[in-house]
Amino acid sequence: MSVIAPSSPPAPRSRLALYLDLIRFNRPAGWLVLIWPTLTALWVAADGFPGWHLLLVFGLGTVLMRSAGCTINDIADRNFDKHVKRTTARPITSGELGVKEAALVGAVLALLALGLVLTTRWEAVAWSVPAVLFTILYPYTKRFFAMPQAFLGIAFNFGIVIAFAAVVGEVGSTAWVLWLANMCMVLAYDTEYAMVDRDDDLKIGMKTSAITLGRFDVAGVMAFFIVCLGLTAWVLQPYGLGWPLWGGLGVAAAQVVWHYTLIRSRQRPGCFTAFSKSHWMGAALFAGVALGFALR
Repeated sequence: MSVIAPSSPPAPRSRLALYLDLIRFNRPAGWLVLIWPTLTALWVAADGFPGWHLLLVFGLGTVLMRSAGCTINDIADRNFDKHVKRTTARPITSGELGVKEAALVGAVLALLALGLVLTTRWEAVAWSVPAVLFTILYPYTKRFFAMPQAFLGIAFNFGIVIAFAAVVGEVGSTAWVLWLANMCMVLAYDTEYAMVDRDDDLKIGMKTSAITLGRFDVAGVMAFFIVCLGLTAWVLQPYGLGWPLWGGLGVAAAQVVWHYTLIRSRQRPGCFTAFSKSHWMGAALFAGVALGFALR
């Protein structure tokens, strides 16, 4: 008669593995949804290619600030994440990483991002201060604000504002319309994300747009996407970007239809797929803008 030996506990992960998990290194969707609208704003502000220096500053800076934001979010939500199926294994929640150590990682990442911005205009540096403050405050809005995704949109959209400040030294009407358009984009894809955790969030008393919108969640997501594309087309039409812009908008619109097929049944897998692939809309819009400027 064979005897089955008890399974041994998993080996503890290295510090590097824990840090990479903390900043969602293997889940790039989080920084991809940030980088495309930031680069779009950079191209529009510069009236074309902004130069390698600014491209490096905003490309690397976006990844660094998103990573820092993940550490802040996990510290703030550590007592809630243990009750959500998707987040129970996060390093802080599981106890593998201490709060002070995670906070130090986040601080280092934020300082590195600030160092990059310091190589640009002082106006960009000034706008980076509220950007950090909103990043810190966002996780706590889920306790009391019915639509914390709107607060997240403000935090995420600072890349657009800082891009214009870095290029032209001011934030004009075009920047704010792009800001508003991307606010709608954030509301759409982060509501899809919230739909994944809705059952768990209801149990622990967390506020989300998916809960607030209720049975109008799918309609709300579609409306946010449509307004985003409409505002983008309206504000960029005067730049004469031709068929590339309209082609990019068309590809993004086709993805909106695809998202509807994914989320209409409100099942976790479909909603998560929609969120994780939402960055392709921003990529399509950026491709249209960049190509339009190149061919103009």
